[in-house]
Order: sequence, then structure tokens, then C-alpha cells
Amino acid sequence: MRHFSDPAQARHAPTRELHNGGWADYAEVPARFDAVLNTLGPGEPARDFGIEPILAVHDPAYVAFLREAHDLWRAAGREGDAMGYVFPVVARRVLDLDRIDAKIGQYAMDASTPIAADTWRAAYGGVQAALTALDAVLGGDSAAFALCRPPGHHCGADYMGGYCYLNNVAIAARAAQARGVRRVAILDVDYHHGNGTQDIFYTDGEVLFASIHADPKTDFPFYWGHADERGEGPGEGATLNLPLPQGTDWAGYAPALQPALAAVRAHGADLLIVSYGADTFAQDPISHFRLQREDYTAMGEAVAALGLPTLVAMEGGYAVDALGANVAAFLAGLERTAR
Repeated sequence: MRHFSDPAQARHAPTRELHNGGWADYAEVPARFDAVLNTLGPGEPARDFGIEPILAVHDPAYVAFLREAHDLWRAAGREGDAMGYVFPVVARRVLDLDRIDAKIGQYAMDASTPIAADTWRAAYGGVQAALTALDAVLGGDSAAFALCRPPGHHCGADYMGGYCYLNNVAIAARAAQARGVRRVAILDVDYHHGNGTQDIFYTDGEVLFASIHADPKTDFPFYWGHADERGEGPGEGATLNLPLPQGTDWAGYAPALQPALAAVRAHGADLLIVSYGADTFAQDPISHFRLQREDYTAMGEAVAALGLPTLVAMEGGYAVDALGANVAAFLAGLERTAR
């Protein structure tokens, strides 16, 4: 299977995050990018599709903020990574404020998504990887993999969070629609709920969002991903959340995968986009499912049985030493059945 990435994605390197009331080493490290490439091989370089596909999803003011945030942080006399500490929770009040601390709060959902010197360039490169993989699929490949880093599924149209800055799968979905693909299905199998993706498509009946994830009663992002969230207006019924308890293994996960795949079939999708997170792995340091490597192959086979053109975009997975092999296992299952 062809895979795509941009070398700039390895340069995003925040040093720490605020987690559970204290400082922790940043978990979304550049070694994740290297680990996947070391297993899959160098792959093909992403092509540059420009800023317009990004602006088809993300608010222009938010994009401008991402591009300038670290420079503004340094101009304010700060060291290290830009990180917010004040958040306008009351209806996310929008004010035209110049101070960088205010800007970060306006455009962030948490304090675990710092902006480093090369964050914008890395996030931009991840988008281009997703768009290049999409181009391969629309050009006739049965499936393609985009090594997106940083991940994207937690950020919405105008906010960052959960290590995510630009929503790679949402941008790819909108780009596919712009090229004539009418109905898109997004299947999110990351440990954490893809709240940003859900938010972007919550009123869009043409894009199905189906997610299998840790119960938000116990896990990030807490406020999204509950089973009663089904979409609104034209999008009612086009959101499916399947939360599972901590400790879920394949015996508990596989039965949840089936209704998600059934929803994709019922949607009549012309294209499937998979938000693939390997943080469901039993040894993941920040997550609490119990999937094993062979389970990813079974998952890939089940997804491929849909018979849909499929774009796979990387999301989470923080057991770095096992990450490449876990990605390869999923892609092997997907490719084996697709043939």
C-alpha cells in the first residue's frame, strides 16, 4: 500500500504538557513519526495542495493564529512553547484581543496542546500527506495511508486540542466532496473520541461520522462522544458513537466494530476515511484498552470487507516502540482483503 508523509512533520516537538494537575513530558513525540517510517519504509513525499483545502474547513482567523502564535509568544518575551491558561468557557466569547495569552485561550480546548516553533509547518505537512493519499485513492488505488503527525481529530473548525491543530480527515473529506464524491464515511477507531471531526460534520447528512472509543465518562475529551450524540438538523442520524469501558479487549471491541461498519454500509458511502489510532494497544502508556497486534490485522480485514475506496489517516498511538508494527498490522489486514 502506498503511504505519504512530509519530513516537516518530524520537527513539531513541544517539550511538555499540563496533565492531571502537573507537568508531564509531551507524549506526541517526533519518534512516533520515525517509528512508522522505520517499519513501513520512506514512502512517497506529500504534494502541496495549498492553503485552500484547509480554509474549506478551518476558520481563517484560527488558521492565521496558528501560523503566527509562536512568533507572537516570543515577541511577548516568552520562552519555550506557547500554551494557554485562560479559556472563555461562557459561549466561547469572541473578542478582538491582541495579547497572545488571550488568543491561545480563544482557540484552544485544553492546556495539553502547546504550539512550538515548527508546529504550523508540521500540521500543514500532515494535511498535505492526507490530501496526497486522497488523490491516490480517487485516482484508482483501493487504499492509501497518510502518516499524519500531529494528529487531527480533536481540533474543530476554530479550536485546537488533544495534540491536534488541523483536522486532517475533515479536510480530506471536504476536498473529496469538492471533487465530486457525494457521500463520505469517517470511521474513527482511535482510543479517544474524535470530537473535532464530529463537531465539523454534526449537521452534515452527507458525511457519516462513526466512532468507537473509550467512554467519555472516564476518558478525554469528556464532553463529547456520548451515545446520545447523533447529529442535528440535516445531520441527524449521521453521527454514531460507540463508547466502550476501560479494559476493553478484542472480544469486547469486535462487536462494536460491526454496527459501525453496518452504519457505513447503510450510509451508501462512496469513500471511507479511517481515523486510525493505535492507542487502543494494550501497552499504550496513556490509554486503557487491551487490543493486541493481531487484532489490528483483523480490524483491517473487517474494514476492507466494505469494498470501499479507503483513505487511512494516522491519529494517536503512544507506545512508540510498538507503533510501527501496529500500523503495519492494520494496513496488512486492509490490503490483504482489498486484493
